[in-house]
Amino acid sequence: MSAGRPWTFLTNHAHVLLAVAGTPDARVVEIAEVVGISTRSALSILRDLEDAGYVARSKEGRRTHYVVQPHRPFRHPAASAHEVDELLEVFRRPAGTGRRGLSRRG
Repeated sequence: MSAGRPWTFLTNHAHVLLAVAGTPDARVVEIAEVVGISTRSALSILRDLEDAGYVARSKEGRRTHYVVQPHRPFRHPAASAHEVDELLEVFRRPAGTGRRGLSRRG
């Protein structure tokens, strides 16, 4: 990593969204742990995503269940022609595979 401030391509909001998509029944503390943020930050991000319509929340017994709404456009004008399900698809593919599932190596 460079000597400057560390950065990543995906925001914590994107990481929370991916965590929810991967494990909809995960507890908030588990989502926070996977993303590497505090539980309070995870709750705040989940609230942001719910308020914007990217996730839906429901109670199942004592547990909260989150579901990603995949056909929502990205918020940034430069990416608004794309939907969330496109991001989810990229991260569903096994590492090292291209669009057709073929290995990029050798």
